[in-house]
Amino acid sequence: MEEKKEILRRVYLIYILCCVFALAVISRVCYIQFVQGDYWKKEAENFMIRELDIEAVRGNIFAADGSLLATSLPYYEIAIDPHVNDLAIDDAMFEDSVYALSQKLASLLPAKTADEYFRMMMSARKNGLGYQLLAKNVSYQQLQEIKKFPLFRLGRYKGGLIYVQTNRRERPFRMLASRTIGYISDSGRVKVGLEGAYDSVLTGISGKRLMRKIAGGVWMPLNNENEIEPQHGKDIVTTIDINIQDVAENALLHSLAEHNAKYGCVVLMEVQTGEIRAIANLTRKDSGEYVEDFNYAIADAREPGSTFKLASYLVAMDDGLLNLNDRVNLNGGEYKYFDRVMHDSHDPKENDVTAEEAFWESSNVGISRLITQAYGKEPRKFTDGLHRLRFGEPLGLSIKGEGKSKIRNAGEKGWSGTSLPWISIGYESLITPLQTLTLYNAVANNGVMVKPTFVREILDKGKTVHRFDPEILNPAIAKPETIKNARRLLEGVVQNGTAKSMKNSVYKVAGKTGTAQVANDKGRYKSEGFVTYQASFVGYFPADAPRYSCIVVVNAPSNDVYYGGLVAGPIFKQIADRVFATELDIHDPVNTSTASVNEAPSVKYGLLRPTLAAADLLHQNIGGNGTTANATFVKVDNADNKLQARAEDPEAVLKSGVMPDLRGMTGADALFILENNNVRVRLRGAGSVIHQSIAPGTKIPATREVILDLTV
Repeated sequence: MEEKKEILRRVYLIYILCCVFALAVISRVCYIQFVQGDYWKKEAENFMIRELDIEAVRGNIFAADGSLLATSLPYYEIAIDPHVNDLAIDDAMFEDSVYALSQKLASLLPAKTADEYFRMMMSARKNGLGYQLLAKNVSYQQLQEIKKFPLFRLGRYKGGLIYVQTNRRERPFRMLASRTIGYISDSGRVKVGLEGAYDSVLTGISGKRLMRKIAGGVWMPLNNENEIEPQHGKDIVTTIDINIQDVAENALLHSLAEHNAKYGCVVLMEVQTGEIRAIANLTRKDSGEYVEDFNYAIADAREPGSTFKLASYLVAMDDGLLNLNDRVNLNGGEYKYFDRVMHDSHDPKENDVTAEEAFWESSNVGISRLITQAYGKEPRKFTDGLHRLRFGEPLGLSIKGEGKSKIRNAGEKGWSGTSLPWISIGYESLITPLQTLTLYNAVANNGVMVKPTFVREILDKGKTVHRFDPEILNPAIAKPETIKNARRLLEGVVQNGTAKSMKNSVYKVAGKTGTAQVANDKGRYKSEGFVTYQASFVGYFPADAPRYSCIVVVNAPSNDVYYGGLVAGPIFKQIADRVFATELDIHDPVNTSTASVNEAPSVKYGLLRPTLAAADLLHQNIGGNGTTANATFVKVDNADNKLQARAEDPEAVLKSGVMPDLRGMTGADALFILENNNVRVRLRGAGSVIHQSIAPGTKIPATREVILDLTV
């Protein structure tokens, strides 16, 4: 009996405790519901509803002619609210409309089928969802089409259509000048090129919009209006000429591929303003493809080699310690300084030469001996002179990442007895290509050194808000007489020296070749028995009235050709020819009142009708015999200042299995004829055919491939 009472007491105790606990829970629920209700509702809204940033449209980057180099294109997330209040239709009507909408969506956005779109929207309505995402990365043009679809044609939100804009950076010209244009990483920490340098200008100010977080972690706009409208970023107009940029990149690419080089760069700069018209940087990847992934022109500080010799002469001439008529013995192209022997790249034609002739031939021995004789007792005077030029000092570019240049001062750590002669010819110093170009540009600009610039102006809604004027770094790098002699030296290199291949009869070029041995990470110039070279050419044109300066650097050419005049020079020439041909204001004016054609012009081997039409425009008479009447191609001979045409049929020759004579024909015509007759063609250069790998009259080999060398 006692046990039974004890059990009942325990049951009653547990029952009472459960009742007390239930009352406590009920009272707490009531307290939260009625006393703290407003507080927790507000907290829930703060968690589910937030004011989120609306990305501002980033400003555009334009080329000098207004072409778009980089722009932000709008893309959209498209969704539907199948329970929007304004959609007052029953389920049957909704199903019919959604079926038609699904068909339209599938035809425009085929990532999903019509059935998939249909099931998504029907399921969202059935399950009471207020937001069903349909597609991402929808373009602006696609959005305009979607607005016309069933249901959605009722308007934004009214027909259940919801769309949210995002922006994506695009470059219309793809890889053209891509490293200079640059980018901003997704995290915003990495800022490259003009995008990085002018990020604060391009970015704009973000707007604000109230958004609600719904199922699946999706944020849905609460209304059709923004709380704060975003302010678009400003635009920048660069100095890049898109046509010259294209020529520069293609010329560099073809040369790098031909010489199997590691990397290379090209910069074209306007002499008086310092505006960069073209800049290209290409690197060979393991696949053999060349890409623009590093700005060598700005960042690659290396021993420049012979292009440094101009700086040595400028200092010595300005100090009055060097005259161009001074004589020096080249000692057979070899000279010993203490325990090191200096060599010339080729045996001298004669030993006793002037200082000017030593520069023309880029003699290491001659130039180092002249500088050592002038400054052997006061080497610090020489290095101070180099700094006086402002050569090798930071240019303060708007684009970040300028290479760390250095010219060792006499007496500092690392200086030795051989430092002076080796520095004088471009070693034991680190200089970037753009710094070298800036010095040569100053010589072309009568001694005025201007800062290289990449941006001309900043625009806001199409109006100029800031213009960048030329910035002078050094108003006079040397005396006028020194600059005059320096220009004479650079013209002489092209007319009489290592850059004779750059000569042409249309306009003068002035410049300097460079062939430098490249040191490895351990400071050695020979690795595994091989020496790596860097070929360069830097100069300006037209030499008598300089308009543009240009530098070309090709690192590690590996097909047994590595001299600057042979590797870098042709790239310079191709760019200069294009610029000279397209910019008519560079040309000397023609006196039309006295202009006349006294001699019959030379005529290229080509199609009969265009040839006769061109001759007619020039008021030239071309004679011929009966065989030319039905000819497709003709060659025109000049006999005693009279033009005489004779018929040629290269296609008939090809069909007989023999290679015709294509010399004098334009590359385009030769390519058309050969490829139409199943002969593969490799073109080198531009212009007319001057040499063909299969001699005229020779049987075409089984490979059916011919190499045509062209020249302007």
